[in-house]
Amino acid sequence: MAYVISSECISCGACESTCPVEAISQGDDQFVIDANTCTDCGACSDSCPVDAISAG
Repeated sequence: MAYVISSECISCGACESTCPVEAISQGDDQFVIDANTCTDCGACSDSCPVDAISAG
């Protein structure tokens, strides 16, 4: 199951640059993860300074 970004996201972009498959992009209000591209590696979760990313 793909990782998801909660409303706690502060749009810092740390997760986007750490995603090895480029599944993360800037959405309207916060960053979002494309569930079809996400490989569940957890790199984004480890890089998030506010713990806004978790396994879906």
